[in-house]
Amino acid sequence: MLKRLSKYWWCQLLGWGACAFLYFFYAIFFTKLDWWMLPYVLATAVLGILITHGFRAVIVKYKWIEKPFENVAIYFFFGIVVCASIDSFILASVWWGLNVGHQDGDFNSNWLLSFLQQSIFIALWAVIYFLWHYVEESRNSQLGQLKLEATVRTLELKTIKSQLNPHFIFNALNSIRALVDENPRRARTAITELSNILRNSMQADKAETVSLENELSIVKDYLALENIRFEERLKVQYDIDPETLELPVPPLMLQTLVENAIKHGISREIHGGLILIGSHVHDMYHEISIRNTGQIVENQHNGGGFGLASTRQRLGILFGKRASFDIRNIDHATVEAKVLMPLL
Repeated sequence: MLKRLSKYWWCQLLGWGACAFLYFFYAIFFTKLDWWMLPYVLATAVLGILITHGFRAVIVKYKWIEKPFENVAIYFFFGIVVCASIDSFILASVWWGLNVGHQDGDFNSNWLLSFLQQSIFIALWAVIYFLWHYVEESRNSQLGQLKLEATVRTLELKTIKSQLNPHFIFNALNSIRALVDENPRRARTAITELSNILRNSMQADKAETVSLENELSIVKDYLALENIRFEERLKVQYDIDPETLELPVPPLMLQTLVENAIKHGISREIHGGLILIGSHVHDMYHEISIRNTGQIVENQHNGGGFGLASTRQRLGILFGKRASFDIRNIDHATVEAKVLMPLL
């Protein structure tokens, strides 16, 4: 039965039990302990529980906690006065009924003494009750804010992915379309490769991150499709540390960067060029780099575009300021896109 008691009732029992203990302590050490002290102290504890529970019912019914602080202070003050008056009147009657009134003055003096004592106890109860709910509301508000931020982050990720996938599919279909008349057999193979890409991308869309190995498989299928269009103009090299294959990366991020390298680099070079994909760990950061032949032209392409913007946004959502993305010319013929992600 005790296990079923709520925190509120535990506080009520312990609080008013402590009040009863104080009465006994005072009677033992500072006054003469008489037989009537036991029923009187029990009456004090029981009345305290009943009256403050009724006080709480009024607070909950009229939602005092939700009102402005100035109003709450006034409501609590009058509530304390009323509760203390009722409590002290009943206690004074109990005191008088136990035939001890003649020992400690008349009824009015006993009522006044009880009123002062119960006012202090009930005021202390009211302050604790108010502070408890204030802290609870503050904590629930913070938890609600955190849940809202997490929901927003999740929706942002899903929105980015839903925009990214069609962007990738349309580019892949354009590559296949060029093969239909020229090489039907290769076109069928390309359709199979596209099917693999779509299957992987659909699985990746269910998670915030995927392994680098999974991401590389998508990139290799994509480059196989692009190799049909560029033939000998497209050369690809890999510099992948095997220990990084299981590290998490945002889904389709690497494919987006490789696609950007082809669209804004290789496709603009008459003789084509080289794409070098690297993955290493440096100083507790996972570094992914894509180098390609070409140049970023000032005021024409400065790391903008939806694909690169989505890369920055996803890194910010997943890792905050701990991750970074940069794209720049490293010499007169090469562009490098570099991503740094903290090791989880």
